[in-house]
Amino acid sequence: MAKAPVLTPQADDFPRWYQDLINKAELADNGPVRGTMVIRPYGYGLWERMQQEMDARIKKAGAQNAYFPMFIPQSYLTREAEHVEGFAPELAVVTHGGGKDLEEPVVVRPTSETIINEYFSKWVQSHRDLPLLINQWANVVRWELRPRVFLRTTEFLWQEGHTAHASYEDARDYASMIHTDVYGDFMTNVLGIDVVLGRKTVKERFAGAINTLTLEGMMGDGKALQMGTSHELGQNFAKAFNTTYQLQGAEREYVWQTSWGVSTRMVGGLIMSHGDDNGLRVPPRLAAVQAVVLAIKGDDAVIAKVREIGAKLEAAGIRTVVDDRTDTPFGRRAVDWELKGVPLRIEVGPRDLEAGTAMLARRIPGGKEPVQIDALAALLPGILEEDQAQLLRESRERRESRTVDVKTIEECVEAAATGWGRISWADLGPEGETKLAQQGVSVRCLVAADGSVPTSYDQDGNIAIVARAY
Repeated sequence: MAKAPVLTPQADDFPRWYQDLINKAELADNGPVRGTMVIRPYGYGLWERMQQEMDARIKKAGAQNAYFPMFIPQSYLTREAEHVEGFAPELAVVTHGGGKDLEEPVVVRPTSETIINEYFSKWVQSHRDLPLLINQWANVVRWELRPRVFLRTTEFLWQEGHTAHASYEDARDYASMIHTDVYGDFMTNVLGIDVVLGRKTVKERFAGAINTLTLEGMMGDGKALQMGTSHELGQNFAKAFNTTYQLQGAEREYVWQTSWGVSTRMVGGLIMSHGDDNGLRVPPRLAAVQAVVLAIKGDDAVIAKVREIGAKLEAAGIRTVVDDRTDTPFGRRAVDWELKGVPLRIEVGPRDLEAGTAMLARRIPGGKEPVQIDALAALLPGILEEDQAQLLRESRERRESRTVDVKTIEECVEAAATGWGRISWADLGPEGETKLAQQGVSVRCLVAADGSVPTSYDQDGNIAIVARAY
């Protein structure tokens, strides 16, 4: 009788495979309140590595980290009409605290444009205070009606950047730089996901923004996932909160602003982009554990050798864990590490010691081969880079092979059943976008004819990328 698979095969039920993997790889659990999640240590380790990589890029872009309260006076959100209208259905509002009704209800932070602008208006006085570049790592709450772990949860973790500039051009260029040099670079070169960088339509852009730039990734089932966004806010919030600066003379001018963010949704994107029927596959540049050294048996010489190998790999700059839990069967431990997607396994038993070799298992391309133990430290960095490149290549090949050019709404819907469609925005337009939405297909972004990010919404030659989305 055939042994039941550890995970539901992707081809049988992709959503069930996703949930199975989160559970079996010990990434997260559902929280006690509907829509919340408990991120387990291994899953949080992925998020920590994302934070580290992103934080370095954000600081290189000139932004400094700060922190703002999670409770926002409800009156703040009513100052920018489009913003409050966009977030109203998702707000969690506190009306009672300390044993009595509050004088003014407070909103649990859904995003921080309003509270940050309250303080920007105090901090910005003259042109010398600009640009003001702030980022915060925080949690936010948006009451989610259709929760899904990592992808859509009532509470999630993210970073949100907020900036104020002296001119429209400075704000526009900064939002674009975050879009490409921070988010695009990280997602392509660390996550190994071939994201499409584009411009949102008016219907899809952030509430209160004049422009939203997006990064869209194709998941393993052909659906799209919005991986991150960067917004030009214009002067909308500046006018609502009277955030102005003094020019060279006595005249005052409203600042121009941006906001931008990515969240724990990227963990979901990582799973659905790179996972297979055997579990997760973690890109080596991201992995908190790049290599695990396993003792096959509880032999003293074997235990000593795996610890020695682990120390040498760590000294060589490879993030390594030694697994010498020989009271747990080797097969079970190997399957657990495979589920968790650790790029490399180095397996050592008594026979390997005699031969001076270890068995090297590569999670990303698959397969095993014996390798001289003394050569591991020099050999593995190159292998990790090969495997990193393979994930990006697979992601790009999937997107290209499952994206088709279409000309009608019917063809858009057909393309979105298995992947993405590309249609001239001049042919589709806002009316066609509405008709697509009625059939569960959305315009994920607009790209220029050459694949670059359009400089305007109505630029001639814009192409709409259409898909079903998470």
